[in-house]
Amino acid sequence: MTAKLYYNSPYITTWNTNIAKTIERDEDLFIILEETAFYPHGGGQPCDLGNINGIPVLDVFTEEDVVLHKVAQLPDRTQEITCTIDWQRRFDHMQQHSGQHLLSAIFRELLQANTISFHHGAEDVTIDIDQTALTKEQLQAVETEVNKQIYKNHPIQTYFVTNEQLKEISLVKLPKVTENIRIVEIEGIEYNACGGTHVSRTGEIGMIKLFHAENIKGTTRIHFKCGYRALADFEATLHITDVLSKKFNTGRKDILDRFEKWGQEHKQMQSQLTKLKEQNDMYLTKELLSNIDGTVITHVFSNKPFKEIQKLAAQIATKHQLSVVFATTTDNKVILAHNGTAAFSCGDFLKEHLKAFNGKGGGSAQSAQAGFDSSEEALQFYHFACQEIR
Repeated sequence: MTAKLYYNSPYITTWNTNIAKTIERDEDLFIILEETAFYPHGGGQPCDLGNINGIPVLDVFTEEDVVLHKVAQLPDRTQEITCTIDWQRRFDHMQQHSGQHLLSAIFRELLQANTISFHHGAEDVTIDIDQTALTKEQLQAVETEVNKQIYKNHPIQTYFVTNEQLKEISLVKLPKVTENIRIVEIEGIEYNACGGTHVSRTGEIGMIKLFHAENIKGTTRIHFKCGYRALADFEATLHITDVLSKKFNTGRKDILDRFEKWGQEHKQMQSQLTKLKEQNDMYLTKELLSNIDGTVITHVFSNKPFKEIQKLAAQIATKHQLSVVFATTTDNKVILAHNGTAAFSCGDFLKEHLKAFNGKGGGSAQSAQAGFDSSEEALQFYHFACQEIR
């Protein structure tokens, strides 16, 4: 059995030890150490990473109480080896996990809400609690209180107890194991059975920021970040507000008002633009009708997106009982349309002829569209369709 240094020495970053065993399994390589501080996956906490004699550790997990270290290659077993933990990752895990314990304790104390699950992701950390419909004020009260307890800098201790000793401790929840029971105690706050790595005082959590709460199947999922993660998020948010502040030429505290004003101005401009487009379509329709050839109206647009010519084609076909063939070299597309009085099906026409022009598309009897990889192919099909439909 591997001696697990992470239980009693979570701050250890470098140590010397020997290789107890190496394993080759399905082309993967694993090392079992006599002593390890690499924390394996477990209890909602990701594993530690680092290196063994300079060889990167790719994964760490347990099998029957033995810690396996997955590596890209095996070191020389005949010499004592040096192991190094990725401290930045380890301390982040310690902050998030200790922060979760404290946050869950405050939810339980203030709202009688119990934590039923914990997820420690690479970007976000979440807990699911057994209550729903929490108000903004309740969440703010929890956040204020949990940070207040951080600043009080409570000691955090970890130790193992026997079943007899366990009877004298007021645990949050009884553990699933019956031996080697490890307790994490936040002095004056709670006792919790946990095998994870933790900071030694609540002050090292730094801060806790709640970001989002969502209802999921009768529970509430709380998204939060602790310590350096919360600081990094604040710095990213500050950068965004600084960019917006410069963009709108205003102070950070006035950005929302300025953005609201900008939104109203944008809405007005969009309304004016819509009216101008409608007027332009009216003039364009008159011009196209003046050059009509029989009952088919055709045109190639070089500066209109497909959605606009699709709308225009539908309007003309409906109001003037004409067959329409429009093309746009902006999107390399062709639209066929009529109001149902024409003797051909737009969809069937595309189905019959598109393949010869390397086009893709389809539609109904009254309207169908085709797309092409190039404007040359789109124009070739357009001229063919004009000739055939006429």
